[in-house]
Amino acid sequence: MVVGSDPPAGAELAAAPPQVAIRFNSRIDHARSRLVLVGPEAVQQPLALAPERDPTLVEAALDPAAPLAPGAWRLRWQVLAVDGHITRGDIPFTLQPR
Repeated sequence: MVVGSDPPAGAELAAAPPQVAIRFNSRIDHARSRLVLVGPEAVQQPLALAPERDPTLVEAALDPAAPLAPGAWRLRWQVLAVDGHITRGDIPFTLQPR
């Protein structure tokens, strides 16, 4: 279960964050976890996960050379819990026009 994220679900941001992160309530299999950004026109951008530093956290840096367009975004996640259950979901956020 997700216990927190950056950006938080439903956030309205003036600019794209430098990184995204999701914290879970239990340990996850980092090697089998995925993060994907889904943009306003349903374009999907797989993200490279940062090296594991906490067994309950997945995070990825965003590429500053590829700015995100204003509009509705979703941080789509899929993780494998150490108990063997695959869970997935989306964390929606909005980038405001400048």
